[in-house]
Amino acid sequence: ARLLRSHTMSSMRRGGGALMRAMASIATHRLVQPTTGAGCRFDRLAVVGTCSPPPIARFFGTSPAASSAAAEVAETKVRNFAIIAHVDHGKTTLLDTLMNQGGQQASERLMDNNDLEKERGITISSKYTSFPWRDCVFNAVDTPGHADFGGEVERVLDMVDGCLLLVDAQEGPMAQTKFVLSKALQKGLKPVVCLNKVDRPGVTEQGCAEVESKLFDLFANMGATDEQLDFAVVYASAREGVASLDFGEAVRLCAAAESEKSVAPLLDVLMDRVPPPPGSADDAFRMLVSMIEHDAFVGRLVTGRVASGTVEVGDRVKAMRRDADGGDRESGRVTKLFTSRGGARSPLSRASAGDIVSVAGLSAATVTDTVAAPSVTEPLWASPIDPPTLKMTFGVNDSKLGGREGKNLTGRVIWDRLVAEAETNVALRVLQVEGGGGDRFEVQGRGELHLGVLIETMRRENFELSVSPPAVLYKPDPDRPGKKLEPLEELTAEVDEEHVGGVIEALTARKGELLDMQHGAGEGGKTKLEFLCPSRGLIGFRSVFVNETRGAGTMHRSFHGYGEYRGAMDRVRKGMIISSASGVTTTYALGQLEARGSLFVGPKVEVYEGMIIGESSRDDTLEVNACKEKKLTNMRASGTDETVRLTPPRLMTLEEAIGYVQSDELIEVTPSAIRLRKAELDSGKRKAQARKAAKA
Repeated sequence: ARLLRSHTMSSMRRGGGALMRAMASIATHRLVQPTTGAGCRFDRLAVVGTCSPPPIARFFGTSPAASSAAAEVAETKVRNFAIIAHVDHGKTTLLDTLMNQGGQQASERLMDNNDLEKERGITISSKYTSFPWRDCVFNAVDTPGHADFGGEVERVLDMVDGCLLLVDAQEGPMAQTKFVLSKALQKGLKPVVCLNKVDRPGVTEQGCAEVESKLFDLFANMGATDEQLDFAVVYASAREGVASLDFGEAVRLCAAAESEKSVAPLLDVLMDRVPPPPGSADDAFRMLVSMIEHDAFVGRLVTGRVASGTVEVGDRVKAMRRDADGGDRESGRVTKLFTSRGGARSPLSRASAGDIVSVAGLSAATVTDTVAAPSVTEPLWASPIDPPTLKMTFGVNDSKLGGREGKNLTGRVIWDRLVAEAETNVALRVLQVEGGGGDRFEVQGRGELHLGVLIETMRRENFELSVSPPAVLYKPDPDRPGKKLEPLEELTAEVDEEHVGGVIEALTARKGELLDMQHGAGEGGKTKLEFLCPSRGLIGFRSVFVNETRGAGTMHRSFHGYGEYRGAMDRVRKGMIISSASGVTTTYALGQLEARGSLFVGPKVEVYEGMIIGESSRDDTLEVNACKEKKLTNMRASGTDETVRLTPPRLMTLEEAIGYVQSDELIEVTPSAIRLRKAELDSGKRKAQARKAAKA
């Protein structure tokens, strides 16, 4: 009674949201009098001490009178959970700390082992790792936070039974947290909340209480059940290696000696709150494939959670389709079994229900297939993958500079690479373009970042290709025949007060709708803006946002859903400066062009006819000769080319180029350069096409 009264008074001081959460927590707990032989344990996370009856004893403890389910848990001792977090909320650091606590020496940013992940500071592909804790084995699955990589999220959530929601104690839940969290709640996963970075100076107990209230409201708006609303909260600092159930204790430990620091309370909460995996080791072996890897020595590796039964090296297995065709895809023998420990593959001789393992020996099995014993006739159910929202056309680089820098040039090689990527990247779709002659392919994905990562990866693999600007994939409106729906995104921005007007104006021109504006709610007293915008309007907006905020603002996007088409957008770009000749640029010619716009190239750069070399200061497109040289005469001149002072050119990254080009332009991607060009290089043909379009 004293504990209940204390908790209720604390909740009233924290505000209405926390009080509602306390009432919900009380409603979801039953008071059961302790009886002889029943498993009984005081739960520090619950509102009151509970003496759990035998049907739920497997979640908290076991006794000689425990149920058969508890005995099965004691045998498996496996917990599978996913980590959900917004960008820069400390997910990778926390996972390194958890592994070190479990006795595995993890290198810094162990799970971000991809070069692009390290450069961008984001998680692109899902990975898993195993580490022991007490008498239990944890399988932690890392999930990308960006909605563009939602296909990774949807497939790996089938492997886990719970999730750890990591939230910055100062910033609270952000846009990219909501997308993955909604998927986890839809699957019925019960989250454990970890408020990270409590060692920051601005973090207070009152602020943490407000974040908890926001999380409760967010869960409720997403349709969470009563059990999901009764989430546990742990306060932590991943950088300091500290976790505690009490805020004051967590702050104290951040300044304590290294010997006192530990994240054991967080691991104990996960062990109690994450349910054991379902399935029995006595049934026939079945495993749903969630990830695919390729190894130079053992070939294809299919990864997933063992749903039932056991498997050993040398067992006969088969891969079963889940698509409309059904049936068996192939049969084979298990040649190797692996798990992941400390970021490296560790061989196994046997795996049973609940284990997350990689199986070698099948050459055609793919994601959503079921790897099973020969006696199994029904495949496992697989979660549906959301459809793509954006498309781009990949083709052979047919410019005048094509073939000079890369090694993979032909349409067949590009097609094979895209097909191989679509096998492992389930959110990606690859189609042949009708009339493309086998040299043009339509690639559909979740967003410009999703497709941009693919292009950058191919570029680093010595591919040369031309890429069209992204186009939105519309859907027909089922309620209004003849109308269409377009993808919408939620955008959250934190900007200084003097930049609010410019950001609102820029997004309004892109058909954005302002949902909320909070003064001083952002980090450092910045204004927090929330918009609902069409995806097509946000293509290329990041560079505009950086210019509007002078690089001092932060912006995050997440997929919202499909909504009513909002009409055509006004032109938001100036005219182009196009090269009318092929050759090498000269300082003399560029010096005369500087006054007419901003240039994308500097002197002594090879260009060709139809290549975009700059942006005009006006709306009209200019065709110029950037290779013109100064005429030589017998007359002496007081000035020379060396006295010309050129402004450094505006060099575009791949992401900026994807958002910059328009429908009649292409991006030329090579291992060493990013160039912009017109789709039709010949000036005469471009003018004829423009006249024809004007008449139509």
